[in-house]
Amino acid sequence: MGFPDERDTSTESTPRRSRRARDAAESGGTRNPFEPVAAANSPRKAKAKDPVAAEPTAEPVRRSTTWSPYDEGKRSRGPLWFTLGGLAVLGVLVAGLVVMFKSGDSQQAQTEAARRTSAPLPSAPPGKYSYAAERKTDPDPLTVKELFAAKKVTVAGRSYTMTTTSKVKKCADGVIGGKIQKALKAGKCTQIIRATFRDKAGKVMGTVGVANLKSTKTATKVRSVGSKTDYVKPLAGKDSLTKSLGTGSGGTQIWMHGHYAVMIWFQNKDGSKPDKKGQKKLFQAVDDITKATVFKALDARTLTGHSGA
Repeated sequence: MGFPDERDTSTESTPRRSRRARDAAESGGTRNPFEPVAAANSPRKAKAKDPVAAEPTAEPVRRSTTWSPYDEGKRSRGPLWFTLGGLAVLGVLVAGLVVMFKSGDSQQAQTEAARRTSAPLPSAPPGKYSYAAERKTDPDPLTVKELFAAKKVTVAGRSYTMTTTSKVKKCADGVIGGKIQKALKAGKCTQIIRATFRDKAGKVMGTVGVANLKSTKTATKVRSVGSKTDYVKPLAGKDSLTKSLGTGSGGTQIWMHGHYAVMIWFQNKDGSKPDKKGQKKLFQAVDDITKATVFKALDARTLTGHSGA
């Protein structure tokens, strides 16, 4: 929109009536200020018989005190081009943002798709023994180093020394008794690992053995046949004390941990039958050694299903 021209009347020599006076003369009275006013160049205005208006006037003088961005002329093009340029820059920024957002959306969609199509992480088998419950979920063979990593074991100030170890694949060679040999065969035993220990004072000695079976069920069967006639075969050492292991009276026991059977034989150094105090000392040695060695290793297999060594 434009602004109406303003005329300077100081250059006119003939007095002119005001617009209001002319309007009054045409209408015959005072004009309602709220009535529409015709434009200066309208046909109605041209028909007015005003002798003064008919006279020629000098070229009007324009004052440029205001401007509109829609006016024609060089002055209005600068702001217009500036505006258009700003809109163009804004458009580029918006387009760039749209591209970035679309790129981010695409990347996120690809990530979500990959997440949906990827295989779920395997969960641990349920139950008390988890991976160690079955050989198929705990397939790695046992090793001597895994079960008996250290030659010396110390628990609460009580010290024990390992004197010898053994690993056999023919499980019947690692036990004594027909029932236990049969149970090991039925349980598809693949190996028995044994180690012999003595205490620091040289008064207690014994053998710890672990049989690798097919399942928790078959290991439970081996445990159930353990007795005074069916037990782990004592493993004699080469030192002066444990070389006589297995002679005389000893205490036997079998536990199971998943698909493993843990078997022990412990005795006094001279093979004498222990009294109640002697039995307590033997069982303390068994508890210290098995917790620090075989049960520690089997607990790790329960969590991972793999050999720790």
